[in-house]
Amino acid sequence: MRLTQGAFSFLPDLTDEQIVKQIQYSISKGWALNVEWTDDPHPRNCYWDMWGLPLFGVKDAAAVMFEVNACRKAKPNAYVKINAFDNSRGVESCSLSFIVQRPTSNEPGFTLARTEDKSRFIRYTIQSYATSKPEGERY
Repeated sequence: MRLTQGAFSFLPDLTDEQIVKQIQYSISKGWALNVEWTDDPHPRNCYWDMWGLPLFGVKDAAAVMFEVNACRKAKPNAYVKINAFDNSRGVESCSLSFIVQRPTSNEPGFTLARTEDKSRFIRYTIQSYATSKPEGERY
C-alpha cells in the first residue's frame, strides 16, 4: 500500500532534481520551509517530528536539500516531508507539503478497527500496522 498524503502523493516518487525545483518555487514565493519526519504516518497524525529548526528566509535550495539529506541519512526507515508556509496573511498557513522519502522497506498500510460502544453504537478507527511495533522498530 502506498501512503497518499500531501501534494504529488499519487505520482511516482520525486527525484532530487524535482524536489529542488519545488523548493526553488517555494523560495520564490517567499515561503518558509521546514523538514519533518515520522514513523507513524496515520492520516490524522499532523504532528510529525520537526528536523532541526524552520528555515526562514532561506534563499538557496541547497540549504534545504542539505537538511533533507541529513534527515534521510539519520532516519532511513522513516517518512520525510517538506512543508512550505505562507505568512503573508499574518498566519502561518501551509501552502505546500510533500513527501520526499518513504521507508526503505515496504509501507505497511492501515487497518480498520471496530469498537462497540454503549447503546449499540459501533465506532471505527484507522490504525497503522506500523504502530503494532515499538517506536524505532516500526520498519
